[in-house]
Amino acid sequence: MAFTDWLKRNVTEARDTINAEISKFKSKDLLEAIVASSAMVAYADGQISSDEKQKLMGYLRSSEQLKHFDQNDVIKLFQKYVEKYEFDATIATGEVMAAVSKFKGKPQAQLVVRVCCAIGASDGDFDQTEKDVVRRMCAELELDATAFGL
Repeated sequence: MAFTDWLKRNVTEARDTINAEISKFKSKDLLEAIVASSAMVAYADGQISSDEKQKLMGYLRSSEQLKHFDQNDVIKLFQKYVEKYEFDATIATGEVMAAVSKFKGKPQAQLVVRVCCAIGASDGDFDQTEKDVVRRMCAELELDATAFGL
């Protein structure tokens, strides 16, 4: 019995590892879109609060599709987009929109916008500048901004 238990455990662990890797592969573009757009919204008012970062990380930890990504890699990706904004906001916005536009016409587009709304509101003040950024994202994704309370 010990050998069969060992075999079952190893097969289960291997299956879980493979499923996590497949999930990462399938969800890489979604991770990029959510992190990039979150950075855009967080940076919209000129300062990124710890509440905004914590909201993003909390969402990513709870998402079935995205929880398999290493948090350090997510932080590096977020920082990469923040640095792009610090260098040139116009270029950074173009890169964010390129990442987001992959989901035009797909159900994940609404998810990207909803996460951005949550990021914008996470510090207690979803201000007009942040809302304008999310509206622009809605236009890029061909979504009705009023459906998101914008």
